[in-house]
Amino acid sequence: MECSWKTLLLLVCTSLGVQYTAIRSLHDSFSGPCQDSAHCQGRQSKEQRWKSLCDDSHVPAETSAATVRKHILLFAQTRSGSSFTGQLFNQHPGIFYVFEPLYHVQQAFTNSSSRLQRALDGRALLGAYRDLLLNLYNCDFSFLESYIRPEPQDHMTGAFFRRSSSHALCTPPVCQEGGEEILAGQPDETWCPKKCQALNLTLASQACQARSHVAIKTVRIPEVGDLRTLSEDPRLDLRIIHLVRDPRAILASRMTAFAGKFRAWKIWNATGRQPRYVDLTQITRTCRDIEYSVETGLQKPSWLKGRYLLVRYEDLALNPEEKVKEIYRFLGLDLHQKVLTWIAHNTNGTVPSSSEWNYKYSTTRDSKATAQSWRAHLNFDIVKTVQSLCNRTLSLLGYKPVQSVDELRNITKHLMEPRT
Repeated sequence: MECSWKTLLLLVCTSLGVQYTAIRSLHDSFSGPCQDSAHCQGRQSKEQRWKSLCDDSHVPAETSAATVRKHILLFAQTRSGSSFTGQLFNQHPGIFYVFEPLYHVQQAFTNSSSRLQRALDGRALLGAYRDLLLNLYNCDFSFLESYIRPEPQDHMTGAFFRRSSSHALCTPPVCQEGGEEILAGQPDETWCPKKCQALNLTLASQACQARSHVAIKTVRIPEVGDLRTLSEDPRLDLRIIHLVRDPRAILASRMTAFAGKFRAWKIWNATGRQPRYVDLTQITRTCRDIEYSVETGLQKPSWLKGRYLLVRYEDLALNPEEKVKEIYRFLGLDLHQKVLTWIAHNTNGTVPSSSEWNYKYSTTRDSKATAQSWRAHLNFDIVKTVQSLCNRTLSLLGYKPVQSVDELRNITKHLMEPRT
């Protein structure tokens, strides 16, 4: 069977039990001059060359191991309130915030040929995720270009995922048409590409370097243990904000946001009868990942010491100003007034506008009401099922089960135990 050199190389790397580093590193090694003088000096044996291509430890070096720059990772599950929480960093003028850059890696892997796809296991994808995070924390956007489709031309792209969610990518010097006055009241994700046109990734890199700290949001890394390599890297000062949410609320939000994928759940919710084809792993996998990560964090391993903060979304929604001060104390950063102003303007929303109502990533809300809204819409049978499937996760995080429909609908009764 016909097999390209890229496929062959990837299969060899996978069979050796090492992690896939990046599509770009494979491409550059064959199609262009060596960019790393340390790997160009002298003659390399075939064994050395294969090892250098497969080894995921080859990453750009910083000039100094010690740095005051904070590398913040908002680590969460899908529909756990991470878009809202990410704004607490996006609003800080000294923080360069990027929304879900790992999306491009996931898409590149998913869209690979079937032969290539079979060679890509979980470790390979995680290796690519970690490599991209490291490069972005170093403000190197060239690495990301290998994953963006269509491929950027002259470092320009119109396909950067959710660009509008990053102030730094929609304001000068990256976008000359942008400004603080434009950023206000923009509920959807289309305005920035329309106003700013294609994104210049070289300017994005420069804007990143000009800011004091870098924050990245992701829902694509399953467990906090997958971040150990980055946490132990002396070139980074990684701080992990682990955002969790009541699994019952996560499921309710996913049913609304991803109606197609959760169609069986929606039928169950509407009829009260569980379809035989409902996929329970859509919530059990989430609970398992949350549980493993929280247990790891609470064990306080040396590689997470001073680098991990567990935050319940409900605590943030009920007391946003108090919680954001706690987060910034953990980061060792001053809380900018713009962050507090944004909280005041965006956590006491009344009825949203039509555009906001239809925008599933909107961050303008009555945060207190949003945290409890699932209780008015989720069928009690589904709630009981999730409580049974995720009992350990709920207990670990301090979420109380409900025993009746009346208890479920009684919003005045909180379902959270006090936790610090």
